[in-house]
Amino acid sequence: MVSRSYSNLLDLTSGGSPTFSRGGKKFPRVATVAGVLSDLDDENRSNGGSDAPSSISQEHGLGEDVEVIYVGSLKEEIDVSEQDDVAQTLLETFKCVPAFIPPDLFSKFYHGFCKQHLWPLFHYMLPLSPDLGGRFDRSLWQAYVSVNKIFADKVMEVITPDDDFVWVHDYHLMNVGVSYQSKRGYIGLEYYGRTVSIKILPVGIHMGQLRSVLDLPETEAKVAQLRDKFQGKTVLLGVDDMDIFKGISLKLLAFEQLLTHHSDKRGKVVLVQIANPARGRGKDVQEVQSETYATVARINNVFGKPGYEPVVLIDTSLHFYERIAYYVIAECCLVTAVRDGMNLIPYEYIVCRQGTDKLDETLDLNPSAPKKSMLVVSEFIGCSPSLSGAIRVNPWNTDAVAEAMDSAMMVPEAEKQMRHEKHYKYVSSHDVAYWAHSFLLDLERACREHIRRRCWGIGFGLGFRVIALDPSFRKLSVEHIVSAYRRTKNRAILLDYDGTMTSQSAADMSPTAEAIGILNKLCRDPKNVVIVVSGKNKEILTRWFASCENLAIGAEHGYFLRPQNSADWETCFVCQDFYWKQIAEPVMQLYTETTDGSFIETKESALVWNYQLADPDFGSCQAKELHDHLESVLANEPVSVKSGQHIVEVKPQLAAVVNGYFVTEMSVYPSGSIIVLDSLHVV
Repeated sequence: MVSRSYSNLLDLTSGGSPTFSRGGKKFPRVATVAGVLSDLDDENRSNGGSDAPSSISQEHGLGEDVEVIYVGSLKEEIDVSEQDDVAQTLLETFKCVPAFIPPDLFSKFYHGFCKQHLWPLFHYMLPLSPDLGGRFDRSLWQAYVSVNKIFADKVMEVITPDDDFVWVHDYHLMNVGVSYQSKRGYIGLEYYGRTVSIKILPVGIHMGQLRSVLDLPETEAKVAQLRDKFQGKTVLLGVDDMDIFKGISLKLLAFEQLLTHHSDKRGKVVLVQIANPARGRGKDVQEVQSETYATVARINNVFGKPGYEPVVLIDTSLHFYERIAYYVIAECCLVTAVRDGMNLIPYEYIVCRQGTDKLDETLDLNPSAPKKSMLVVSEFIGCSPSLSGAIRVNPWNTDAVAEAMDSAMMVPEAEKQMRHEKHYKYVSSHDVAYWAHSFLLDLERACREHIRRRCWGIGFGLGFRVIALDPSFRKLSVEHIVSAYRRTKNRAILLDYDGTMTSQSAADMSPTAEAIGILNKLCRDPKNVVIVVSGKNKEILTRWFASCENLAIGAEHGYFLRPQNSADWETCFVCQDFYWKQIAEPVMQLYTETTDGSFIETKESALVWNYQLADPDFGSCQAKELHDHLESVLANEPVSVKSGQHIVEVKPQLAAVVNGYFVTEMSVYPSGSIIVLDSLHVV
């Protein structure tokens, strides 16, 4: 199937044959998919929240040789008769492709499923009762799927799959480009053998946009107004959405604590709290608003006096330049979210505190003097690790937050300047353009081999999976093995028993009569030396293969050897001391007692903790913990701790080379071939 990009969006709805523009393609294209197309006029764009996707601004980081097309929905309802004209104008003027979504469907999608279900879940808020998140509404889920399908179809209309990249933004569109099956709570994704890369890449801010707003005459005038209003007072600033996760009430309680225990701060410190309208709807938003208003009123009634209002609450929409002005005059920025995403408020604050020459003149500052800023940030926000000079707090500990506020104001000027310089250097060099460029490089790197890879399906049933391999890979065929087998004069056939001759999940691990018959047939050929290697002990293997006369066996992964049925067992190497078992076994016993279905296999050369019969998820977690525990207590012992298929094994370090030694001893032939069969591959 050949897919091409449409050069004229009207062709998509006309029903006629679209015209394809396929000349020489000089550069790749990136289609960024956002839930809502950004406002395109400066006035509206300046009112946007700081954590909205910077879809328009990210283009600056992708390079001039990359064409960017935006796919999104509009905030306004467009009449069906006008949709073609609007789509054409958006494409030609702004390189935007609109997905027209009916208002009722969009409301269920965004305000319903995204904000009532997904958003709380991604902030660790589980719907444990109807009051927490509400009951599941299947119609909201169906709306989410429908909108994602609309976006996916729109993307497929305008991309060239062989050349273009698709960049999907945020959790609203998680289903775009993903086909999956769900059964009893388990979700299976079809990734077709490709490498799936996951990288933490913190987003940045649009430096150019902030600097341009800082230079506006309106900003300068607002800064002068605020300077006069808060003359002689230290301004602490909070900028948050009015929702349950931003911790506004905790911030207010901490500020109340500060004024209670530090009487010298009364009349001198003001907390300006800008509360942006909540993006979601529901009873929790109303509760946050009521609690915020009540706390602000209480603080102002107790500590306020004529000419001094301790808390200034701004719960109306502000122009971007007005918010910038508050950043400029604030001595410290407070972010006390209990759960949050990236949160770029601290970044904006740092850039605004760097200021401009005009703003320095307005504030009577020396333009050549070092700038300063202070941050008190929650340890639960995404940007916290990137701000090494910030004072990190647990917002639930209001006493600690209050002390952090006091400490931020008491920090020496030189240290404030040093912290600001460090932060500004990082924020200015890791802006949204850097983020977009880094993401595109990672995307290209992850996709580089996808087209030339070949996909193979292996396994059966629940064990089936798809792997992507290099084009030069050739699947080993039975005909090739038979041909090589017949040509050789001497053959060494190494068979892994566990998982190859028998299933790992089989209740009875003993060999079947058919397997014994095949082994005997191979062993009767004088040209063959057949070796079976297993992790089982020699007593079990002796009993299982008693009827195989000329079969060589390696027990405990080759630690013990027996060239044939009539021979005695030999040891590859002699380990005199097994005192480490006295350390490892009690640890394994502890995990056996706490993991139902697990047991310990005691071998002469090793100890094995087996959790094959335990709950797979719990057993896997216990195995990881046991592995770390054993590595810790056996760090100074001559042993190795290995994890395998439902096992954790401790064995002497020399045992790691036993299999190689075993192969060398048993299968060296002048003009022969070695055939190795194990549970993963055939060589």
